[in-house]
Order: sequence, then structure tokens, then C-alpha cells
Amino acid sequence: MDRISVFGLALALVAIVGGQVLEGGHVSSLVQPTAFLIVIGGTLGAVMLQSPLRTFVDGIRMASWVFLPPRVEHRRMIDQVADWSQVARKEGLLMLEKRVAGLPDPFMRKGLQLLVDGVEPVRLREVLEVEIGVWEAQLRQSARIWDAAGGYAPTIGILGAVMGLIHVMENLSDPSKLGAGIAVAFVATIYGVGFANLVFLPIAKKLVAHISALTLQREMFVDGIVGIANGDNPRIIASRMQGYVV
Repeated sequence: MDRISVFGLALALVAIVGGQVLEGGHVSSLVQPTAFLIVIGGTLGAVMLQSPLRTFVDGIRMASWVFLPPRVEHRRMIDQVADWSQVARKEGLLMLEKRVAGLPDPFMRKGLQLLVDGVEPVRLREVLEVEIGVWEAQLRQSARIWDAAGGYAPTIGILGAVMGLIHVMENLSDPSKLGAGIAVAFVATIYGVGFANLVFLPIAKKLVAHISALTLQREMFVDGIVGIANGDNPRIIASRMQGYVV
């Protein structure tokens, strides 16, 4: 569980709602189902319109990374690659073949299998770096749906505000309906700006940070197995991989 994400979201909500209460307002005045439907429904529809189905679904699934981030285990990977290097120096690359099936990550399985197959170091790096580039681009494209939502939400909020004001103008002769229309108008703007800056854009930035960390881990792995292919000393390989870790 990413505690800072939980604390940050809670702090933002408490600050906004608390400010409303301190100003003498009521929390219930911020709850407007109509405004919520306009902003969230409109924003969701706009994002779906601009995104391919796979990209949209992957982006929604990635939102869980905000609170349950993917595991990045640099130390474990360094130790694992150093162990492979020791085995390769003492017993040969073919002895690593039995390690391939036990790897949970398809990318690592592919890299180790290419190493066992005796692929030249330059070609090995080239193949794996191409895969990293495509994989990273797909993840970043999926994460951008949240960035797009952060751009659309304020505008949809303004649209909701205009719709509320239109409702007010249509009922000027009936004062009992003016309050509801004005409430929807202002709360829609709050929802649009609030969701954009407190939810959508922060999610996008957090996902980009996780993608960068995962990409760095894969690049570190490639550096390690290319070092094995070159016949480098295990300590040199581990030291070079350690340089990726800040």
C-alpha cells in the first residue's frame, strides 16, 4: 500500500471540506448528483472517444498502481544476475537454461533464453531495448488517459455550470427553482476543477513515475545479461547494475 497516496488524497479532501465548514457552509451543499453525472460522465465519454479500447482498459487498470504500486526489486535483480554470471563463468551459459522456466517475468525469460542461445551481445541488447521501447510506449499511452481526463474535466465542469445557469434563466418566474439551478452551476465547476487537480492529474503523474521505475529496472536487467554475454567479471556486472539505483 502506497501510504503517501492515501494520505495525500485524504489531506486534500479534509482541507477542502474543512474549509467549507469553517466558512460556515454545509457539506451537503457540495453533494450534487446532477453536477457529478455531468462532469464524470462527460469526462469519461470524452476520454473513451479519444482512446482505443485496449488503451482505455489498460489505463483504468493501471489506476490501482496509485495505491498498490508494482514491485521494483533492484537488489534482488542484482543478486540474481550476479548469480547467473557466476554460473556462466564456472559451468557455461547452457547451465542457465534450467533457470528460464522459473522466471515469472516474460521479459526476463526472453532475455535469459536469448543469452543461453548464444546471441551476440550487441544483437542481444538491440532486441531487448526495442522491446523495452515498445512496452514503455504502450504503458505511457495508457497512463495518458488520466492526463486527458484532467484536461477535459474543467471544461466539462464549465459546461455543467452553463447548463445550470440556463436552467436558472428558464425559471426566473419561479424563485423556488432558482437555488437548485445555481447550486448545480457552481458545484459542477468545483467538481470539474477538483477532480482534474486532485484526482486525474495526480494519478497520471504517479503512473508516469512508476513506469519510469519499471523501465529503469528492465534497462538494468539488460545491462546485466549483456555483461554476462561479454564475459565480464560478476563483481563488475553487479557494480554497473548498482549504478542504476539511486
